[in-house]
Amino acid sequence: MATTLALTAVTIAAALALLLRAPAARAGAMGVALVGAPILLATQPDVWDSAPMRKLRDGPGGILLLIAVAAVGVLVLVAAAAFLRRRPGWVPLLVAGVLPFRIPIDVGGGQPVNLLVPLYLVTGAAALAWAWDRVAGVPPARAARGGIPFEDGVDDAPGGPPVDPRPVAADVLLLLFVVLYAVQSAWSGDQGKAVEQVAFFYVPFALLYVVLRTTRWTEQLAARCLAVATAVALALGAIGFYEYATKTVLLNPKVIASNQIEDAFRVNSLFFDPNIYGRFLVMVMLGLTAWMLWSRRGRGVWVTGVVLAILWAALVLTYSQTSFIALLVGLAVLGGMRFGAWKAFGALVAVVAVGAVLVLAAPGALRLNGLSHDKLDGATSGRVALTGGGIRLFADHPAFGVGSGGFSRAYRKAERSGERKAVDASHTIPITIAAEQGIVGLAVYALLVVLVLRRLLRDADRSVARAGIAAMAIALIAHTMGYAAFLEDPVLWVLLAAGGALAGGAGLAGAGVRSGRPRPDGSLSATASAS
Repeated sequence: MATTLALTAVTIAAALALLLRAPAARAGAMGVALVGAPILLATQPDVWDSAPMRKLRDGPGGILLLIAVAAVGVLVLVAAAAFLRRRPGWVPLLVAGVLPFRIPIDVGGGQPVNLLVPLYLVTGAAALAWAWDRVAGVPPARAARGGIPFEDGVDDAPGGPPVDPRPVAADVLLLLFVVLYAVQSAWSGDQGKAVEQVAFFYVPFALLYVVLRTTRWTEQLAARCLAVATAVALALGAIGFYEYATKTVLLNPKVIASNQIEDAFRVNSLFFDPNIYGRFLVMVMLGLTAWMLWSRRGRGVWVTGVVLAILWAALVLTYSQTSFIALLVGLAVLGGMRFGAWKAFGALVAVVAVGAVLVLAAPGALRLNGLSHDKLDGATSGRVALTGGGIRLFADHPAFGVGSGGFSRAYRKAERSGERKAVDASHTIPITIAAEQGIVGLAVYALLVVLVLRRLLRDADRSVARAGIAAMAIALIAHTMGYAAFLEDPVLWVLLAAGGALAGGAGLAGAGVRSGRPRPDGSLSATASAS
């Protein structure tokens, strides 16, 4: 019960950083969440007794060494926060640059956890700078400056969204879902997993959301973030090509072992999972596609087309089924906004029909001969069995589920001898939420998706940045239907924050792209503005 109370307190603090109105109170809430999450994690038995912690704790100096390491970390964060106070426009660019990078760290529990350490450093510094400004009484316009990182005077740019906007229903429900997850850890069979989810993902990403939600977003800033993410994607793609050419996977022993028995060689670049690698490539590809569809620059379109071809080749080498589906969904959304819903729907039906013909013509290529349960399970990497197990868990605990983070342990307990062992989730996010959090959690999740999509899609076709963000968010949600990581993916939080900020007011057009609703002939309306 004490752990649940602590988890709930930390998540409420993260929520209040956005929901409160008094600057000092918001800063205090931000500070509680920023400090409370790592302390809560470090005091967990699995973490406190892990090998790295024992080396620090029981080595020369013992607790003093731990204090020294913590002090150095705090000094680094303070120095970085001081820099970001002077250049707050760097925050979104730094976030875009470090989003995909994960480092395996042993935190107890038997297996290393792949943590977004670079993103945590940026988030910690940005959150500290954000709270620092509010304690110091800095006017919100200066505190949330973010449109153009290297220029002064952007704070007063006309037409930008409010820098400290009042929370809307989507904001409130998003943060409420995090609090609900903490509360429902009370009856979890694996409370340590719930603590990890909150400390490693939900709280840090909620704080990042608060910072980015109160940033003055413009289309020019969104274009710069996309440029940074594209450079990162190309670098990661080059590593993926190297892996394929040398038939060497740099990370994740599971992928290495799978490649030894499978016909197709899957690459994952610096990611620990080809599906997450594929998801990141899809997000960048959709952003670039949106730029192409709304752009009026011929040379830029050709260059973007070449980049898209390279990223497509990188995506093919992942053999990620869910990533291909997510890309198709995202392209359909962009096509609907640019050319009309019926044309996009017709194109989508045609693609699905071609895919169905290929499956019927060559089922052996997808290991679907006979379409038996085992064949389907093998073709989907075990997702059929996990999905069925998740549905059964929900049927056994319909109201409140087995508890946050409890899917894996509850699944193992319920499965019969000789069946496949569970992983962290069912690979279908609604089923995982239903199994862990019951009807209550599933209802909040469904309402959250509806409110988020409503906010992101409303008049999104008037802005290239908003159109791209909406397509990326929908594609990511589609990806979670066949893979894990919904709010555990920082990309979703960034998209929701930027899209919500741009939806709150007309962003400034930039980067040579015209914003506005396209006419039937493909041209943009007279209300569009150009940089």
